[in-house]
Amino acid sequence: MGERNQSVQSIASSALDTDTIPAEFIFPKGEQPGVTTFDGPVPEIPTVDLSDPDKENRTRSIVRAAKEWGFFQVVNHGIPGHVITKLQEAGTEFFGLPREEKEVYAKPPDAKSIEGYGTKLSKGTQSWADHLFHKIWPPSSINYQFWPQNPPSYREANEEYAKYVKEVADELFRSISIGLGLKDESVLKEAVGGEDLQYMMKINYYPPCPRPDLAFGVPPHTDLSALTILVPNEVPGLQVFQDDHWIDVQYIPNALVIHIGDQIQIATNGYYKSVLHRTTVDKNKVRMSWPVFLEPPGEFVVGPIPQLLSEDNPPKYKSKMFKDYAYCKLNKLPQ
Repeated sequence: MGERNQSVQSIASSALDTDTIPAEFIFPKGEQPGVTTFDGPVPEIPTVDLSDPDKENRTRSIVRAAKEWGFFQVVNHGIPGHVITKLQEAGTEFFGLPREEKEVYAKPPDAKSIEGYGTKLSKGTQSWADHLFHKIWPPSSINYQFWPQNPPSYREANEEYAKYVKEVADELFRSISIGLGLKDESVLKEAVGGEDLQYMMKINYYPPCPRPDLAFGVPPHTDLSALTILVPNEVPGLQVFQDDHWIDVQYIPNALVIHIGDQIQIATNGYYKSVLHRTTVDKNKVRMSWPVFLEPPGEFVVGPIPQLLSEDNPPKYKSKMFKDYAYCKLNKLPQ
């Protein structure tokens, strides 16, 4: 970028009076959201009611959505509305602070971890987004250096959300594991880190963009994680790739958005696939989202679950430490 540390938020505020954006944010013509978003009848993206008293039906719905889409939304998930609202308000207040206050939490230039406030994540064309990363679970993995002290409500809001989101994650892991046909409901969670799974919060901040037809908040990708649990704000922008089309995800108030990530695809030997998705931006409104990435510890080795393998189903993926997988993916190296 022209100015290495310039936030997209500050670029956006100076670009709003124009109808242009800097060249490094413009994606190649054939990839731009303006020409690749599907405008036909949109298939219904699965929504699962986690309060369904029929446990078998609930499990079946989760398994079907995970298998056919790698993506679904959950409602009546047990996280109180006020907990989600507090999380959103705290994150929104942080991004409303003056730039120098946000820079206190900047990712150190030589850091091995992605934790901290920043802009650039990948090489190539830039994303129209700023972000803040930090772990929220388990407590032993948290580095409070990257948790904003302003607004004062920030820590409590994130700690409260972490307790609830862990319960939702356990329910999802159980159901997705049952879908593999294995008797032990804990097999899948154990295969991707078990109780040592790390919950990485990311706040995405997508400022208004004068040319939303040319830029992406996040370009097409699958998540490194085992599972991603996301809270959006009310401004749409998430798209998933299904049946060779980029499809808009409808905003459902108080729903959580669930993505199957790469580590579940590896552990299940491709039975479940991580979902290809991307984020568009809005011309007039700020879009924000709060994904939590459930990731194995760096040294944890993820590979296909042995009970799933046979002569007819040999391993499709190498077993490797998560940190090595992440390094290869982020640097676009072969796995």
